[in-house]
Amino acid sequence: MTTIVFLGFGNVNFHLINTLYKHNKDSVIQVYNRSEINLNKELSKIPFTTDLSKIKEADLYIIGIPDDAIAAFSETLPLKNKLVVHTSGSVSMEALSKRNRKGVFYPLQTFSKNREVNFNTIPICIEAKEEADLELLTNLGNSLSEKVVEIDSDERSKLHLAAVFVNNFVNHLYAIGDDILGNNELSFDLLHPLIEETASKVKTLSPSEVQTGPARRGDQKTIEKHLHLLKEGPESELYQQLTESLMKKFDR
Repeated sequence: MTTIVFLGFGNVNFHLINTLYKHNKDSVIQVYNRSEINLNKELSKIPFTTDLSKIKEADLYIIGIPDDAIAAFSETLPLKNKLVVHTSGSVSMEALSKRNRKGVFYPLQTFSKNREVNFNTIPICIEAKEEADLELLTNLGNSLSEKVVEIDSDERSKLHLAAVFVNNFVNHLYAIGDDILGNNELSFDLLHPLIEETASKVKTLSPSEVQTGPARRGDQKTIEKHLHLLKEGPESELYQQLTESLMKKFDR
């Protein structure tokens, strides 16, 4: 059994702790956070500390804090030659302190504390320098997910960039669509089947193959009508930029 100390209680660690504790209560031996937190009733028996000097001995230490704090925080850990990993998609493994063995355990998913996720379907990207550490992370990943992939920091940074486009930016576009409908007393629910069908199609076909819409067709009349409805503003500029990008891609 791999014993784990979680360092930080952000969204990723919150879900990892909940899932691993359900699988094997004895594997999660401690949670550290710099400030007090309220663990739910199911997790309340896990030892908790706000004192780095009281961190327990474990096989694995998982850092789950904001990306820009990972490097400095790893230097403050009172550990030596322990396996310390972070869960970030954009931070290099080399950002971690040299005093310990380094690794990455990156679940590729968007996490919110108020929404459950199924780790079984989440790709887990791992990286480590030493073979034994890589094996430990592989085994841990396999206990949670059907898809564990070894990816180095350079590849992971590009994967994270792609994830920002398909998740963060797309969700922002959902929000713009929601605002347009809300301002006209229409429900965003009307778009749910469209969103679900597009997401379903790109599982079996390439995104380029399933692209539709006025920019894909070169339908200038519809484009001009949309711009008239948007008037001047950031949404109009974004519409024009995306339209130009699509028309260039499809040579319209």
